[in-house]
Amino acid sequence: MSAKLIDGKAVAEKVMSEVARGVERLKKEKKIIPGLAAVLVGDNEASKIYVRNKRIACEKVGIYSTQELLPGTASEEELLGLIDNLNKDPMIHGILVQLPLPSSMTNGNPSGMNVQKILSEVAPEKDVDGFHPINLGKLFSGMPDMVPCTPAGIIKLLESINFDFNGKEAVIVGRSNIVGKPIALLLMQRHATVTICHSQTKNLSEKVKRGDLVVAALGKPALIQEDWIKPGAVVIDVGMNRLPNGKLVGDVDPKAASKASFITPVPGGVGPMTIAMLLSNTLEAARRQSS
Repeated sequence: MSAKLIDGKAVAEKVMSEVARGVERLKKEKKIIPGLAAVLVGDNEASKIYVRNKRIACEKVGIYSTQELLPGTASEEELLGLIDNLNKDPMIHGILVQLPLPSSMTNGNPSGMNVQKILSEVAPEKDVDGFHPINLGKLFSGMPDMVPCTPAGIIKLLESINFDFNGKEAVIVGRSNIVGKPIALLLMQRHATVTICHSQTKNLSEKVKRGDLVVAALGKPALIQEDWIKPGAVVIDVGMNRLPNGKLVGDVDPKAASKASFITPVPGGVGPMTIAMLLSNTLEAARRQSS
């Protein structure tokens, strides 16, 4: 058996086509162009590429986009002031703060309280990344509003192959607020039985083997081995790891495709969906702010 690839590019194109039609309707009916501001602090090359790709995607669907650049030496106060200005800007309906932030701004701890403080300054209605505590709380309560983009994209990918969530064993490797925890909540809302694993999980391979669905989001190249995969499982590889030779690889060993029924490629799987769902969230934010 060899897994069928879940084409994230194709699914993302469908989402973006829907967004483009929605943007056009909003322009005609309310004379409003959805606006997205990307805030980038410092000179992280990967972040620059992500922001550029987001800007190109915005142009494709008719969303107004702006980049707000701050030097790596910027203070927390400067960043908070910029976010405050964007919160008040009527042309901006969505704000994203590109992560990671410089270590000087997070005391060397990219998951520290400083990051959450900064993300919490984004107005919840403009939080198109879905990271504000209010939006995460709504997701936890089963009343999702702005859903984090990568988990929302994963659900779209699974729907594209008509995955039956009900009662399935889902194993998530990774517990971040960006992917692991939100996708667990979304899967439970669809009646999957969810196990969350992480870097300290014992007997990780045995737990992964139980999964009818495996979502790998730990950030370790080829961590998930072929013999960890239950025959016929669906594998979603969220990992984006750059090797010293420049090659981009996921968290799942490519040989796992011999055991899975469906698997996402890296690149071209989850990545395109993240940007597509960001645009979808921006359109929805503009709709709500104009009602």
